[in-house]
Amino acid sequence: MEKLRIILLGAGTLACPLLDSILAAGRDELLAVVTQPDRAGGRGLQCQACALKTVALARGLPVLTPADASAPDTVAMLAAWQPDVLIVASFGQFLKKNLLAVPRLGTINVHPSLLPKYRGASPIQWALANGDEQTGVSVLYVTPRMDAGDVLAQAPHPIAPEDTFCTLEPKLAALGAQLLQEVLDGFRAGRTQGVPQDEAQVTLARKLTKDDGRVDWTLPAATIRNRLRGFMPWPGAFTVLPGGLLLKLHGVQVEPWAGGTASPGTVLAVDGAGPLVATGRDALRLTHVQPAGKKAMAGAAFLRGHALPPGSRLGQ
Repeated sequence: MEKLRIILLGAGTLACPLLDSILAAGRDELLAVVTQPDRAGGRGLQCQACALKTVALARGLPVLTPADASAPDTVAMLAAWQPDVLIVASFGQFLKKNLLAVPRLGTINVHPSLLPKYRGASPIQWALANGDEQTGVSVLYVTPRMDAGDVLAQAPHPIAPEDTFCTLEPKLAALGAQLLQEVLDGFRAGRTQGVPQDEAQVTLARKLTKDDGRVDWTLPAATIRNRLRGFMPWPGAFTVLPGGLLLKLHGVQVEPWAGGTASPGTVLAVDGAGPLVATGRDALRLTHVQPAGKKAMAGAAFLRGHALPPGSRLGQ
């Protein structure tokens, strides 16, 4: 069976297991890796993400880091390798038609959702934020329309109640590596036909912004908790204390509350494991927080050092 000639385009946690799976299987030839240019990153913005460039160089692979992978000079370099397949995973660049025309069999994407649900840049984050109990991975053809190509394979994966972005992403990365091998096996056997997506079922997972981390206390407590799960480590979840000091939330618990009609954002109690705050439904216990300019701390420790009496309002 003839080996496929492959170029991998990707970055971060999702891409590294794909690289390792291709090399470990030994059934195909990984010609090169294309990843993002080196960028300075702030502390706490990565979930122990794999540095694809570092891994590829350690494996002795050629590595390209173009600012634009679809630029004519980069496309010419990739075409010179005569790849059969380009594989994309969380690459972060829009691929133009000139690049998509390079591989003999096409360009495929390993996308962490069950398409057509959650097309876009942040599918894992929004699955968690929306409280979904299941997600998965899709392998699909790349087309000029974002995540709209025919699907070659899919596999579901449960979302555990305690999953966050940092725990769920590696699980989906491992599943994606397994699913990719099934697709490549099919390619070598001549099975290259995908299934069109149902456009009536499309939902979008837009790119997150910093303001997505601002806590909206009018939402139900369970929704705020889910958004925290999905938006860690960035943009996280934050609110404003009385006096204007920013407070980041790192851990919360939903607690039933039927003790009155306090406005959302009102501090209901300051006992136990941290402040108890009214929301649009039930209440939220702030068990792990980080005041601006301070280290993260338990909610109870925060209360010992900060005056936050019942009746105070957060987010004003």
